[in-house]
Amino acid sequence: QVQLVESGGGLVQAGGSLRLSCAASGRTFTSYALGWFRQAPGKEREFVAAISRSGGTTLHADSVKGRFTISRDNAKNTVYLQMNSLKPEDTAVYYCAARPGPTVYIYYRAPNEYDYWGQGTQVTVSS
Repeated sequence: QVQLVESGGGLVQAGGSLRLSCAASGRTFTSYALGWFRQAPGKEREFVAAISRSGGTTLHADSVKGRFTISRDNAKNTVYLQMNSLKPEDTAVYYCAARPGPTVYIYYRAPNEYDYWGQGTQVTVSS
């Protein structure tokens, strides 16, 4: 089992940047594929980005491609989401998620494919 704790959210003006972090407990961090999702009020949880166990394979949603970057530091048991050129429509609660990955290359993009979730961190982008 793994516990996830997000941090780094806040209020930022449009065009600004934030870096979200998600720290994981446990000794088997490299066994997990990881993802970032977001949920705005009144909307369903939305895929943002995913990364494989090794960090060598990533996927970003079209809505954030070229602006957001997912990465992981397996030595620090942490996954990051670097968010640049933020827009008001990026406002949401951001969640990190984890699930065991059968290979070092695979990633997942559906919320129901993940087993563990953090509590979320609020990101608000003002216009």
